[in-house]
Amino acid sequence: MIEPKNDNLRVSASDRLRVAIFGGSGYGGSELLRILLFHPNAEIVFVTANEHAGKSVGEVHKNLNELTDLRFDKAPDDLVVLNDIDLAFFALPHGQALSLIPSLPKNVKGIDLSGDFRIDDPDVFKRFYKLDHAGDAQKNFVYGLTETNREAIRSARYIANPGCFATATLLALAPMVKSSLLTGKIIVDAKTGSSGSGAKAAANTHHPQRMNSFYAYKPFQHQHLPEIEQHLRTVGEFENDLVFMTHSLSVSRGIFASCYMETKVNISNEDLRNLYDDFYKDSFFVRIVEGSPDINWAKNTNFCDIATHSNGKQVVVFSALDNLVKGAAGQAVQNMNLMFGLDEKAGLVFPGGNP
Repeated sequence: MIEPKNDNLRVSASDRLRVAIFGGSGYGGSELLRILLFHPNAEIVFVTANEHAGKSVGEVHKNLNELTDLRFDKAPDDLVVLNDIDLAFFALPHGQALSLIPSLPKNVKGIDLSGDFRIDDPDVFKRFYKLDHAGDAQKNFVYGLTETNREAIRSARYIANPGCFATATLLALAPMVKSSLLTGKIIVDAKTGSSGSGAKAAANTHHPQRMNSFYAYKPFQHQHLPEIEQHLRTVGEFENDLVFMTHSLSVSRGIFASCYMETKVNISNEDLRNLYDDFYKDSFFVRIVEGSPDINWAKNTNFCDIATHSNGKQVVVFSALDNLVKGAAGQAVQNMNLMFGLDEKAGLVFPGGNP
């Protein structure tokens, strides 16, 4: 156990954080394992998967075979047994972390990858998640969009990790909202691979259904819409109407968002590019690219690639990322690094493949 030097736990590069993962058998948990097994400052000491309890990690996740001796455990009835860890990740289905994270020992920090703690308004949460809100416990959570909320994340005990669509959309829109240049309606046309729906096949996510097909889903009802609107109001003066539409791609990984908006005054391509370059000048994992991003170049990485284009007052911004890495586990580890005073990039600098 790493002893805190003060109320804001910090570690040196030579220390090893002791971490636990709840929900290690799904895609998000698998990516946490893949990243953290090679993190220079982290040691996984406990990982749960109730249906696979007793099995080795490599038996369940073949890509990790012979890379670790870890075995899956059942989740403990009382989290006090985790008193000797530094941080717990929760990669569980929506609703399961609501009672778990607030019951962590006081010396343990937590990062939730589900939507349980993203929404402040109880009525909005109930509408989109069909669950009861966390209540007072919600006040202890910081929204974990790393690039726009770094300082709050550094001092946080609990993090609500953003959704994958929300990450792609917010990173595309944040510089424009901060600039106060927008007017009128914003339209976001976003597309995702099948892994965003989880490891268990369902009617609309099963491979035969999605392969060689294309369709929209959850019109005006996607659960990431309210968190996008909520966070944009913290970035700048945001009162615009937001039309957010999601579609299914016949790929396993990747999100591509096309964001259409209008500015109050004409803006040149050069000025628009400079606006984004300046906003993200200290953000290693946001790459401003020419033309269009490609999900293949962001796949399996913690990068979000963004391209900007203007035509007078008309602006389109494209963003692409890996929904399981920058849209989930990678961003969670990025937030862990900030919470414990580590290099933000630690354990996360790995390129994608080509092709």
